[in-house]
Amino acid sequence: MLVDGEVIAEIGSGLCVLVGIAEDDDQDTAGRLAHKVGHLRIFENEAGKFDRSLRETHGSALVVSQFTLLADTAKGNRPSFSHAARPELAEPHYGAFCGALQDEGVDVARGVFGARMEVQLANEGPVTVVLDA
Repeated sequence: MLVDGEVIAEIGSGLCVLVGIAEDDDQDTAGRLAHKVGHLRIFENEAGKFDRSLRETHGSALVVSQFTLLADTAKGNRPSFSHAARPELAEPHYGAFCGALQDEGVDVARGVFGARMEVQLANEGPVTVVLDA
């Protein structure tokens, strides 16, 4: 992950976790989602079946705050982000999620909250999962 052309975070095998914080999310939401991310069985075992978690594979998580995940496109052509938490509320929840994921035993690399980041991703699979509290 780059900010202003400088590498600020990187991981090997694991997950790129894009986190959108909604205005009604709370600290409990962060903990529940971190537990789910750490234990979700989305990595293949020796037989090619999804049977292993991030914790079991000793993978890492690159966690990126991404308010645009909360885009509402129901009206018109310009997305509304009115349900995304304001930055002063979202940043502590982002930190709580990262901390809770570390408490689950996952090595966490973080983006810079609010920064324009260039995220480079090699998606093996591909597997993309949406988790909602």
